[in-house]
Amino acid sequence: MMTQAFYTGISGIRSNQSGIDIVADNLANISTVGFRGSEYEFASLFESSLNTTASSSSNTVGVGSRLQATKMSESQGALQLTDRSTDLAIQGEGWFGVTGNNNTVYTRDGSFHFDSNNDLVTADGYYVLGTLGGNIENDVLTKKLADIKLAAPGAQEKLRFPKTLAFPPEPTKNTKFIGNIGSENVTRTIGAGVVDGANNKNHLKLTLNQSVPQVLPGSQWDVVATTETLDGNTIFDTKNGVMNFASDGSLISSTLTTIDNNGSEIKIDVGSGFDGIVALSNNDITSSSVADGTIGGSLEGYTINKNGEVIATFSNGEQSSVGQLAVYHFQNDQGLNRVSGTKFQETQNSGEPLFYKDAAGEFIVGSDISNFVLESSNIEMSYGLTELIILQRAFDANSKSVTTADQMMQKALNMDA
Repeated sequence: MMTQAFYTGISGIRSNQSGIDIVADNLANISTVGFRGSEYEFASLFESSLNTTASSSSNTVGVGSRLQATKMSESQGALQLTDRSTDLAIQGEGWFGVTGNNNTVYTRDGSFHFDSNNDLVTADGYYVLGTLGGNIENDVLTKKLADIKLAAPGAQEKLRFPKTLAFPPEPTKNTKFIGNIGSENVTRTIGAGVVDGANNKNHLKLTLNQSVPQVLPGSQWDVVATTETLDGNTIFDTKNGVMNFASDGSLISSTLTTIDNNGSEIKIDVGSGFDGIVALSNNDITSSSVADGTIGGSLEGYTINKNGEVIATFSNGEQSSVGQLAVYHFQNDQGLNRVSGTKFQETQNSGEPLFYKDAAGEFIVGSDISNFVLESSNIEMSYGLTELIILQRAFDANSKSVTTADQMMQKALNMDA
């Protein structure tokens, strides 16, 4: 029994020392962004049965304990505010994928930034994985995208974007004019801002005068359409037409169709009926216009929104999605192997990384992402210190049991002498 007490105490010392090491590592990383703490599980070694005089009762004596498992704590860490849109935090389960040294690992640490090559990287230089939009060619945005669909998990790549990116001009192709020109014989003017293929913003002007003679019922208006520079010094094209209104002021027809804008053709839509330009008496004179087309712009910077999309912002006020961060999921997060403080690697126990799908079968992020925040360590100081005190006291108790067993053995040996 003395020998058993001796080895039971030693196993307790070893088990509690392992627990102390685990808790100490947790406390050492209490300020580490995205850190997932470890939890310990102890198990009893074999037990021996003690027979008693009562046939209906029996007791057991344990022969020690051991560290059975160390598992990852999956609780959510607190969110801390930052001043960078590239700082991200996953709310709920999921992992960012990063790659470096030909090795892909997974982390909850979302403290990302763009390096000198405009790669999205971690603080220690790992490349962040995601899906590129494919809408950039030769440093020119080829298509404006509202969002980007995730590719398959195995098709994710480094998120690299050009330092200079141009938003090409989109010449105006369609204009629509709306307003009331009244019934009086007074010159009316309606204008619209239009863009040409050379990235210039020009002016399309409609000048209306009543035709002579007037044919009743209704009214007829001569229209002169002009495209010119904003200062009016250069005229690109002039087109004439006639607009025919019914007696109730609704538009019956217009012979004005298109006009040239410094090499770009523009369709002129003045509406029909009461949708567009009307000639109503006893109503306020109004005018407005709508035109498509966009003036070109240069890149002002990249940001990441709460959906994990990389957004390019341009000097003309336009924005476009150019990339999508990937959020990986596993069948068994506990099966991941910790390779460093915040980085984990897939194993056979964790299964291969996967993406969730929506009802249409498209890959989705599957978790909420917050920008301008980082996830703190999920270990609390009070919890860690409490665990450390408990383990230290258990360590001391086992140490005393070893000392007591040693003293008993010494006395037994002295008795033999």
